[in-house]
Amino acid sequence: MAIMLTTTRQGLGCMGLRPGDSDVIDRALDLGITLLDTADMYGSGANEELVGQAIRNRRDEVVLATKFGVIWGQDGTWSTRGDAAHARAACEASLRRLGVERIDLYYLHTPDPDVPVEESVGAMAELVKAGKVGHLGLSNVTADELRAGHAAHPIAALQPEWSLVNREVEAMVPVCAELGVTVVPYSPQGAGRLAGDPVPGHGAVWELARRRGVRPGQVALAWVQHREQVWGLPVVPIPGTTNVTHLEENVAAADLVLDDEELAQLDAA
Repeated sequence: MAIMLTTTRQGLGCMGLRPGDSDVIDRALDLGITLLDTADMYGSGANEELVGQAIRNRRDEVVLATKFGVIWGQDGTWSTRGDAAHARAACEASLRRLGVERIDLYYLHTPDPDVPVEESVGAMAELVKAGKVGHLGLSNVTADELRAGHAAHPIAALQPEWSLVNREVEAMVPVCAELGVTVVPYSPQGAGRLAGDPVPGHGAVWELARRRGVRPGQVALAWVQHREQVWGLPVVPIPGTTNVTHLEENVAAADLVLDDEELAQLDAA
């Protein structure tokens, strides 16, 4: 069984951050957020550099997660690489951009169709042995791929999309519970759709938010946080924002308790 590194109940997705947004990371750390999530494809490495600069004097406060395996082409399209040589080279490049000696949680961003997942994970496991990586994660994989990767080396975290408007991952959550894998949902507010104007069929989010005196995005986040109790496994969503006020609202949502009737209304929607 994998053992997830210690982190808070909510992390920060850093994908949307741009130069000048380091105040968001600073405030997240001040509020007790420890898990920061980036990837080498975000801004073609620029996002890792931004995160690295922001945590330079606060490295001990951070559980640092990044990903490899997706490559941008010059024409703006992307491809995948999950072979051992690329895993090694990508890790070294991420370490340089982040300005750290070790990545706490290293994900395969998307499986390479030409490389079995267990082969990619085997290459990542060598990075763990070398002390360059602490824990391994997978993103955008199937249940079978998760099992195959876990057989090659314990997988600490799965990063899928999971929100009230995208619940496909629930078909494989039982496998995560069985293997002891923490789920780290990205886009827990439906890529912003549950934080703005009402989504057809999901008016319950806005009605509940009005009754509770909170933002719709906070209700959406609280629903994801409650998946821990529903499925009996750790769930650490990583909402992204470039706004300090929204960040503070997101963090507050971790303590928003929804009762059984409210949860049932949201599930029905």
